[in-house]
Amino acid sequence: MVAFGKKLKERQIQEWQGYYINYKLMKKKVRQYAQQIEVGTQDRRHVLKDFSRMLDNQIEKIVLFLLEQQGLLSSRIAKLNELQQPDISEIFQLQEAYREVGRDLLKLLVFIEINATGLRKILKKFDKRFGYRFTDYYVKTRANHPYSQLQQVFKHVGLGAVVGAISRNLHELQEHQGSYLSIFDHPALPFQDPVVDSMKAAVDRLSHSTNFLNFLAQHALIMQEELPTSEEPVDDQRYHFMSLLLNLANTFLYMVNTYIIVPTADDYSMSLGAAATVCGIVIGSMAVAQVFSSVYFSAWSNKSYFKPLVFSSIVLFIGNAMYALAYDFNSLAILLIGRLFCGLGSARAVNRRYISDCVPLKLRMKASAGFVSASALGMAFGPALGGLLQTNFKLYKLTFNQETLPGWVMSLAWLIYLVWLWISFREPYRETEKSNTAQESTAEPVENDALERGKQPLLLKSEDKQETEDGDGEFDGSDEALEESRGPATSIGSAYRLLTPSVKVQLLIYFMLKYAMEVLLSESSVVTTYYFGWSTSSVAIFLACLGITVLPVNIVVGSYISNMFEDRQILLASEIMVCIGILLSFHIVTYTVPQYVCSGLIMFVSAEVLEGVNLSLLSRVMSSRLSRGTYNGGLLSTEAGTLARVVADGTITLAGYLGESKLLNVTLLPSLLICVASIVATCFTYNSLY
Repeated sequence: MVAFGKKLKERQIQEWQGYYINYKLMKKKVRQYAQQIEVGTQDRRHVLKDFSRMLDNQIEKIVLFLLEQQGLLSSRIAKLNELQQPDISEIFQLQEAYREVGRDLLKLLVFIEINATGLRKILKKFDKRFGYRFTDYYVKTRANHPYSQLQQVFKHVGLGAVVGAISRNLHELQEHQGSYLSIFDHPALPFQDPVVDSMKAAVDRLSHSTNFLNFLAQHALIMQEELPTSEEPVDDQRYHFMSLLLNLANTFLYMVNTYIIVPTADDYSMSLGAAATVCGIVIGSMAVAQVFSSVYFSAWSNKSYFKPLVFSSIVLFIGNAMYALAYDFNSLAILLIGRLFCGLGSARAVNRRYISDCVPLKLRMKASAGFVSASALGMAFGPALGGLLQTNFKLYKLTFNQETLPGWVMSLAWLIYLVWLWISFREPYRETEKSNTAQESTAEPVENDALERGKQPLLLKSEDKQETEDGDGEFDGSDEALEESRGPATSIGSAYRLLTPSVKVQLLIYFMLKYAMEVLLSESSVVTTYYFGWSTSSVAIFLACLGITVLPVNIVVGSYISNMFEDRQILLASEIMVCIGILLSFHIVTYTVPQYVCSGLIMFVSAEVLEGVNLSLLSRVMSSRLSRGTYNGGLLSTEAGTLARVVADGTITLAGYLGESKLLNVTLLPSLLICVASIVATCFTYNSLY
């Protein structure tokens, strides 16, 4: 990873060099403080006072320069506005003049963002060196003061007004011939200009607020750049739209494949002479195989994307065919082996990696949101499709009914996908091994990806990460020590040792929500048949309705709720709501359809909200060494969720031996205990969350 100080120097505008945060000086000062306290020549109170004064001076320098530049830009806009009713021949020149102001404003926005990143890093470094949460104190006392200069950075109201002025004038000049509609009177009117789009994107990154697209992208846990960059040209040797579309199609089909059997898995188990609750093993066997497939697909994606996707399609084709043929062979073993094959074909690690490595930065957030949307739609479409496959006939001694058709349909789907993949996918250009290693070493840390997406505040609260690094990519010591400390994790064990208490809590929460959701979905057909006598179609409709709620819920949370509350507040509230949903699901005296549907809806929706916020926070508190390599943060979260599904499905099968009358309460009890444990853990680590 390139040192932050070096990157800061490279990104600076030469004529503004004296107005950037003096990161090198402040870093040196932190080291001096540490040495002075160690030898006893300085007390902690004096250090805090002196460092606060230094920060105040640095922020004042930045803000005063910001106000000066903002005034110059405003003056230029005012002079351009004096040119009333320009001739048609002058409109083009006037538009270019406004765009030039916009480009200069964009430089100023990047200036703010770079300085905010530096301030955040130096505060984090100070807290780590001295074990004191100075960031909490400093931000609270400065940001809430009526004369706060930090507010200029946090709210940037003046810059927003300049962006609005440029946008309005460019819009009116575009509509000059016959129409003078204002963007303020008609905010829904489409207006696209590259300069305006770039300015708005930069402002979004500087804001506390988020939006639906950002919120969706956070579910994918895909890395973004740490520092703002100029417009990145699309690399035709790496980015290929059809290849991206094929990755998203793989994601969609895999989720359909996972959930298409849920409405009929219990009936299939009984057709083969097993108990209905064996559906837990049938559904969960796919997740068991996925625990292992995630690792080798993650490693394989270091060398190729095309070959893993081809292998995935072939294995899934074979697995689904075996699942369907198990009926005619009357073999539960073939059924389970087929589902294991399906799990071995899980290429979600490849899908994530392709978006992270090959999609240009300006398109990466949209691609990440597309990844999550494809997963959500597949989750909704799978049960719905399973409920529609109600025919029953034989063809060449092969049975086609509601139990085997999901396997046959998915086999055909993967065969078609394989042909499409072979024809249309283009393997991204890869540099030499040396260059590839160098590129991997400069990957940006996961902890900073939310800053680029606009979800992360400019100045974050710090956390004590148990790493050997200083926190900014610069180290003291030999080159060998540098290579040792900055290398990616080489195994699951070494990756686990990099986890801080906050990260472990986040993974526990992820395990909990996946466990609760898997119990709800996997046992739905058994529970509803036992208590309510629901048909396969009714179960499919219920599951499809749950899946459909994913996108609307994310719209509400991403566009409104996340703008009103902190992520950690939403996290804790969502955990409590999941707990309430679990409690309402227990069978005490009588059990009714409204109770089951409402409690299931509360649990599922709350878990969906919790997943998005949890992954957002996870990306900020995870070690930068887990942002690259085979054993990365995305793999750890995937493994945690997959293990939760395995344990949940195993619990369903084991609880089935106690009888279907006790299945519901026995499977809900572990969900409740894990949920309560995660709430307690969250309360203990609440102040360390951003």
